[in-house]
Amino acid sequence: MVHHSSFADDDGITKACSCPLLPLKTHIKGPAPASDPDKADIVDEAITFFRANVFFKNFHVKCSADKLLIYLTFYINIALKRLEGCRTLAVGTKAIINLGLEKVPVPGEPGFPFPGLFTLPQSQEEAELLRNYLKQIREETSGRLLNCAYRANGFPNKWWLAFAKRKFMNIVIL
Repeated sequence: MVHHSSFADDDGITKACSCPLLPLKTHIKGPAPASDPDKADIVDEAITFFRANVFFKNFHVKCSADKLLIYLTFYINIALKRLEGCRTLAVGTKAIINLGLEKVPVPGEPGFPFPGLFTLPQSQEEAELLRNYLKQIREETSGRLLNCAYRANGFPNKWWLAFAKRKFMNIVIL
C-alpha cells in the first residue's frame, strides 16, 4: 500500500500551481516557511517512505501534499541514480551539488516530469515562486539524502543505493 503524506490539512498553506509550500526544517534560503525542528517535515516523510513508495507504478493522490511527496520521491530517485557510481562521500557530494545547479523546470516547461500533476502557473511570479520552492526543497532533500546514502566512514550504503535501479511510476531516468 502506498504511503501518503501526513500533511493532509492544507488550511493556511500557501500554494503555487496547486503545490503546497509546506514548512521545512532548513537553513537554505528560499520561500519555504520555517518548520518546528522537533517535528518531521515533508522531506523527512519523502526519505522515510521512499524505499516503500518507489515500488509503485500508480500513486493515488489523496491530498495536495501527496503531489509534493510524488515529486520528492522522483527527485530522490534521480539523486540516487547520480550517486550510484560515486564511491566516496566527497565524490557523492560533488555529484549532488552539480544536480542542485541544474535548472528546475516548472509545470508547462520542457523537462517537468509530471505534466498534469500541478496546474500551470497563472503568472511569471507564481512560476518563479514554485521554481524557488522546488529548488530549496531539492537542495534540502539532497543534503539529508547524503546522510542516508553514505555511512559515517564515507563509503556508500548499499541498502540505499540499490534503489537507484528502481523506476518510480515507470518513469525512465536518463
